[in-house]
Amino acid sequence: MSKKIKVGVVGIGGIGRGTHLEAWMTNPDVEVVAVCDIIRERAEKAAQKHNIPYVFEDYKDLIALEDLDLVDICTPNKYHSIIAVDALNAGKNVMCEKPDAMNYEEVLKMKEAYERSGKLLMVMRNNRFTAESAFVKKFVEDGKMGEIYYAKCGWVRRRGIPGKGGWFTTKELSGGGPLIDLGVHMMDLTIWLMGNPRPVSVVGSTYSKFGQSQTLADSVNAAFGDAKEDGIYNVEDLATGYIKFDNGATMTVEFSWAENIERENRYYELMGTKAGARWHSSYFDSKLSIFSEEQGITTDLQPNFKKSGKREQHAGNLDHVVDCLLGRAKPIFVPQQGVDMIRIITAIYESAETGKEIIL
Repeated sequence: MSKKIKVGVVGIGGIGRGTHLEAWMTNPDVEVVAVCDIIRERAEKAAQKHNIPYVFEDYKDLIALEDLDLVDICTPNKYHSIIAVDALNAGKNVMCEKPDAMNYEEVLKMKEAYERSGKLLMVMRNNRFTAESAFVKKFVEDGKMGEIYYAKCGWVRRRGIPGKGGWFTTKELSGGGPLIDLGVHMMDLTIWLMGNPRPVSVVGSTYSKFGQSQTLADSVNAAFGDAKEDGIYNVEDLATGYIKFDNGATMTVEFSWAENIERENRYYELMGTKAGARWHSSYFDSKLSIFSEEQGITTDLQPNFKKSGKREQHAGNLDHVVDCLLGRAKPIFVPQQGVDMIRIITAIYESAETGKEIIL
């Protein structure tokens, strides 16, 4: 592999242009050599801004580049697994935005292509890359939490439907609503902190109540995607679920783009035999608390964090990909975790449709 990791980015929409490209361009070990978008003008503007030599409309032309180490996929959800499989089969390493795939069958194809290729397959798990997450992960691995037997997590918005009428709210392109959009973030983080137990059964419900609402968005995240007047809205705006794991632990989840609540909130709670942990983040505050006991007295801890100097969230995850390719780190994510995640999401949708518990 060359001294610098040569990257090609497929999909130059909001997340590709505003997050991935900016992070790649500011990593000294990376050279972005190609961009691709079905809207060629969007790719050309990015190429001109960052002095990127190759511009494509068809991702297959980008993958065909010989001097290319990594394909970064930032397209609508429908194309994640398709492009990932083609890139892996072409001998390229792959970084893919979440969700891994639209359904269980597609994510299995990704895992199989990864195993055949011997290349790296990483899917965005940006919430693992924060100081708070690192602290709790070490706290758990040091045994200070004890047995984690129950957890809760969610990401709920009052009004925050992204790209209403566009691909986000079109099931054929997105695979679903807030469950597949927001659920990957908080379910992955919580399950990772629990030690990645395997799911064994799922019960879920979904609701679609706000497709006709004209209320203005109160979430900055609603700016993602391209809204279309009189477009399609055939996904849920609230999903709930209950998951059982192979180690006996259970977890409840809730994810919404729109519901009548006080304000937007992201959170997880872990219940352990030695301690519990609660993290929440809203526009007003973000706080991690540890709940334990000392000498028969309940005690609360709110850690203070010093910046490590490492980049966090999306940039931190992309930096980790580079470190893995350069042999400086082992992957924090393995494809089986993606299989388990998409299996959970698929099962919640199936349970919501059938009204039955889904045994995995």
